[in-house]
Amino acid sequence: MSELSEAPPTAAFQRRPQTLRNKLDVMVKEAAVLWWLVVLLCAAAGLVAGSDVTQPEQLWTHQGDDVTINCKHTKGSSYFYMYWFRQLRGEHMKLIVFTTVGADHDFGNSDTRKFSATKPNAESGTFTVKNLEAADEGLIFCAVSEHSDTNVGGG
Repeated sequence: MSELSEAPPTAAFQRRPQTLRNKLDVMVKEAAVLWWLVVLLCAAAGLVAGSDVTQPEQLWTHQGDDVTINCKHTKGSSYFYMYWFRQLRGEHMKLIVFTTVGADHDFGNSDTRKFSATKPNAESGTFTVKNLEAADEGLIFCAVSEHSDTNVGGG
């Protein structure tokens, strides 16, 4: 019995605490990567009542999945322009796509392999982020307008 307690630990035993710590670190990182939270920006004060433009407050999904966000409004059919914005952590807000019924969507410099959008009618639209990655975590929101007046969507 004293031989066991006096014997030096094996190399495997010596590595085990470090290996376990590394596995826990990886598990925590994978959990952060696997769950992607889309937190949608609330309406700016005074621009529009929250019930005029609506979209989900948050969405959870897995890395590698596609996520589609719905946006609806009750402003009327003359508000047929819809804009989708994204703000990544530590970055400025960026317009990803401008949509309107019956016309091609304008993605500007945004990657259409990563994003898609639909605009089936004046009162609704969708925005999809494809093949989610941890780097996609951020704020996404829609806005609608009639001519040049923009009304920001609230979650």
